Amino acid sequence: MQKVKLDPVDIKILSELQKDGKITNIALSKAAGISAPPCLRRVKALEDAGIISGYSAELNAKELGYAMQSMAFVELTKQSDSDLENFRIYIQDFDEIRECYLISGKSDFILKCIAKDWDSFHSFVTDKLVKAPNVKTVRTAPIIQTFKKLPMVPI
Repeated sequence: MQKVKLDPVDIKILSELQKDGKITNIALSKAAGISAPPCLRRVKALEDAGIISGYSAELNAKELGYAMQSMAFVELTKQSDSDLENFRIYIQDFDEIRECYLISGKSDFILKCIAKDWDSFHSFVTDKLVKAPNVKTVRTAPIIQTFKKLPMVPI
């Protein structure tokens, strides 16, 4: 990955793309104050540098039938590099787990989970997480309401 020095035009491009990932190159170039070909080259350079890591649509989980959201705090019995990696590999195929973070403190991982309802979430936790190899404890904190969710990075 090459290092890119961001100038005001790059910052404007990143800001516009965060607001609307479907913006056309023409509209993006106008917003950034440059012509379309150099705008496209700049976007490509930002992608190549890893500053733009992907594009996706933000979906409403509740509208798609996932009414339950929860955080799960997982503490492992052992925390060697291989133990942490084995847990990371173990959880990869569970669609219920949308995000996974290795953290410091009492827990080793925090997982953001979704499920259709409380019963399916409870089954997932008891049948998959609690019974996972090397898991000492799993504590859950159901999300009651979201007050702030900013998928963007301040620029």
